[in-house]
Amino acid sequence: MKFNMSPSKDCVGFSLVEMAVVLVILGFVLTTLLLPLQAQREQLFQSQTENMLEISRKALLGFAQSRGRLPCPATAVSNGIEAPLGGGTCTTQLGYLPAATLGVQPTDSGGFAIDAWNNRIMYAVAQNSAGGLGTPDFTTSGDMSAVGIATLAPELRVCLSATGVTASACSGGTESNYSINNAVAVIYSLGATGAQASGGTDENANPKVPATPQRVFVSHDVRAAVAANGEFDHLMVWISPYVLYNSMLEAGQLH
Repeated sequence: MKFNMSPSKDCVGFSLVEMAVVLVILGFVLTTLLLPLQAQREQLFQSQTENMLEISRKALLGFAQSRGRLPCPATAVSNGIEAPLGGGTCTTQLGYLPAATLGVQPTDSGGFAIDAWNNRIMYAVAQNSAGGLGTPDFTTSGDMSAVGIATLAPELRVCLSATGVTASACSGGTESNYSINNAVAVIYSLGATGAQASGGTDENANPKVPATPQRVFVSHDVRAAVAANGEFDHLMVWISPYVLYNSMLEAGQLH
């Protein structure tokens, strides 16, 4: 008995063209599903980082209440500890948030505070000496109380604009450009693109590693790379002198 093994017309499979069409459609469907998930993920990371910056700001104020000064920034080799230990003239005016000194979490393997994208959080502190004591007023124990609130003159400035401001405009000295022109400390995250050191005119105004003294910083709405001054995703908070002084007065560190 012979069996006919040839396939019938009803059993013919998909052609290559049909399979290609199916794959293209599947790709569109997956893309449609994944894009909202990616947007939600980035929104979650942004929210987590904003919370982390606020926790860091409160930790700095708590430190000032107990020590009578703000801590110095950590350097790349200080393992998250302020440098120098004990304050005074800081090794670097702009460096990393001293997470080990403040007891802030989470940190990376080196002991440095990190944001939700695993970038190290940056920290700058005023280093001027308006009281004539010869040591930085805000990072030297007892200096703020000795100099007096009326004489203290913090020097950090932050540009803030809903539409974006160029770094050169921030540095030009026009008072209307500044959200604050007398901050005692600035804490910021490099955002999602920080690890790649990407960005535009505005974003590059904020250093990504410990740097030479930086007194002017840029902060505004997060925006995409198609914007006039390039991509911007830094998140920033600062400490005004009035918030610092009030916290220290409550703790008996200022008179």
